[in-house]
Amino acid sequence: MRFTAISSKKYSSISQLMKLAIFLTFFMSCSVAQAAKGPAGQVRFFNNADTDFDNYLRNPSVAQKKWMRDHYSRMLSYSPSFDKKNSWYKGGLAYVNSYAIYENDQLAKSHPEWIMRDARGNKLYIPWACGGGRCSQFAGDFSNPKFRSYMIGKMKAIVKKGYRGLWLDDVNLTWRVGNDSDVNTHITPIDSNTGRPMTLNDWRRYFAQYLEEVRAALPKTIEISHNAIWYADTMKAKNPYITRQIKAANYVNLERGASDGGLVRGTGQWGYETFLKYIDYVHKRGAAVILMDDGYTTTQREYGLATWLLISQGNDLFSSDQHNWMTPNNWWKGYSLNLGKALNDRYTWNKLIRRDFACGSVFVNQPDTSTVSVAVGNGYKNVDAKPVASVSLQAKTAAILTTPCNAARKVPSHKFLP
Repeated sequence: MRFTAISSKKYSSISQLMKLAIFLTFFMSCSVAQAAKGPAGQVRFFNNADTDFDNYLRNPSVAQKKWMRDHYSRMLSYSPSFDKKNSWYKGGLAYVNSYAIYENDQLAKSHPEWIMRDARGNKLYIPWACGGGRCSQFAGDFSNPKFRSYMIGKMKAIVKKGYRGLWLDDVNLTWRVGNDSDVNTHITPIDSNTGRPMTLNDWRRYFAQYLEEVRAALPKTIEISHNAIWYADTMKAKNPYITRQIKAANYVNLERGASDGGLVRGTGQWGYETFLKYIDYVHKRGAAVILMDDGYTTTQREYGLATWLLISQGNDLFSSDQHNWMTPNNWWKGYSLNLGKALNDRYTWNKLIRRDFACGSVFVNQPDTSTVSVAVGNGYKNVDAKPVASVSLQAKTAAILTTPCNAARKVPSHKFLP
């Protein structure tokens, strides 16, 4: 674990420094327990059991329960409504917003000092679900040890109900705080520890420390997912606080996945290849990822899954926001694919990004490119089991092709992407 220097001015006694050292030693000894790895080419689906999924959870039959256990590696679950379902589904990650104090919650009244404030003393919000001059969530002050302790106690109580772990929302290692009148306007909070405007560096430091405390407070077997912002800082200069955040997680959840409309070609700030390199960075720090894709069309569906196959290490998860093809009554066959063992990492091939598996290959044409038409050879079939000898891929499209399984099959000579 990488820790940054901590000024001794903030710790007035040797006793406080000793307590800090004990905590750091304990945390460093608690390595994050990762989910068991399977074949990198086998899809591991992460289902969002939100209100749109309630029809499948109200009174499922024995057969329906088994189907969900067989098809959903993990589920984003919501306590208390999902609590009793933990008796038959053991992969639930319970939703908790990492620093929200809900406006209509008694906590907002009993502990107003735990809400971030601006220079005038006005309460600040997480810029989400805002309208009519108000937002639903105050920004909890995660720099306040008492607030952090309250939240960790809440998380510990939830996982004791039988959840596999937690899915922490709004793990924002960049500014996400504002007022209730304009959600697009950032408002710098006052640092309750110094009385001065909080710096972005301190925002990240407080958040990283908080997440480390969460990890240290829970058993190693409890999985923790961070719904994080992958572009929180440039990947050209690895941020130590973002590194600490990643190391405190089992999964880093990436909303919108590869279908994100803001992704462009290449290695720039918003580049598709930059997005993939961020995932590589997460993997190297010991965490898996959840690609929560939001593609709407069949073409987008295959593109999102193909991108996941480019980066899969065998314990990553894939998700879709579209219930019309990932429920027990509407299941896309692509989510049952198992291409087997990965034969290599992703690489460039005929202007496409490619990866090969024992039982197939994936071909991706990233955003903002020209159409690429290329022969792939004999023996391939597409997701619909139709023979394919060539593909023609427009920008931001992909082909997932299967072939008779052969872990020793020959693949083209190539250079891996850096």
